[in-house]
Amino acid sequence: MPLHGGAKQRAPADIPTYSQEDMSESIIILCPGQGAQHVGMGTAWHDASPVAAATFAEADDVLGIALSKLCFEGPEDDLNRTDIAQAALYTASVASHRALVDRGEIGDIVAAAGLSLGEFTALHLAGAFDFAAGLQLVRLRGQAMQEAADTVESGMVALVGADEQQANELCDAARGDAVLVPANFNCPGQVVVSGAKAACDRALNVAEKMGLRATALAVAGAFHSPVMQPAADRLAQAIEDIAWQAPTVPVVSNVTAEPHDASDIASIKRHLVEQLTSPVRWSDSMRWSIDNVESNFVELAPGKVLSGLMRRIDRGIKVRNFSEPS
Repeated sequence: MPLHGGAKQRAPADIPTYSQEDMSESIIILCPGQGAQHVGMGTAWHDASPVAAATFAEADDVLGIALSKLCFEGPEDDLNRTDIAQAALYTASVASHRALVDRGEIGDIVAAAGLSLGEFTALHLAGAFDFAAGLQLVRLRGQAMQEAADTVESGMVALVGADEQQANELCDAARGDAVLVPANFNCPGQVVVSGAKAACDRALNVAEKMGLRATALAVAGAFHSPVMQPAADRLAQAIEDIAWQAPTVPVVSNVTAEPHDASDIASIKRHLVEQLTSPVRWSDSMRWSIDNVESNFVELAPGKVLSGLMRRIDRGIKVRNFSEPS
């Protein structure tokens, strides 16, 4: 189930692969979010590309921790921690992109999108901030989210077969006096709700009565809900401490499912902060990309989660996956 906080994500087995001839010179980059991490991520890119290896070494140096070792060797429990996973995913995605450019395997980026944490990766690749600044920012973001989760007993529940109206009805019925809100609109028929543990427990019972399949997720806490407000407050301060440039290509916002206004850096920062307490509108984001940008979709390392979601959003769209070198 594509989610956050260490929940394992699996894509359908029928995701196609494509030869270099299938690719044109321009691409839409898709950047994975938390939950795509796994022990061994980035190892093949590190071993195949000096450029990728240098990216992992740079990340270790910037953060002062053995991030690359955690990516390659684990332990899994440490890698899955929100305060580690987000920096690890950002690094692995950037390393794969740098290697692909160095090897001449992909062309120019014409648009970019990323699931939750992946939106920061997409903004970096669009030139909004440099690698080190983005790495430090996502590291703080992960730490702040982990700390917010540790202070409140909370969780997330995946709903299969639900649309947005049903998700809202379920939250209204199960919320009580606690927090419970839609958190992820991943693809048609797949919605995740997020909130206090007691409300999540009630949501499981309400879902059964509504004829929906519901699963409690093994996540650190209630991401993309008001429970994350303390993390949003910390991110709002930290986001002002890095140097920003206007993105050179459209980067789709998880909050609005439309591109950020490149001429308004303040609005980009605001939407990144809002993202922590607002639902991720990934399905709508992909629909905007499909309808408005004529190009090829490429998913960066690690994993194949976004390729799998695209199969459910629009089976006619090809996504070339680069979780490992071709």
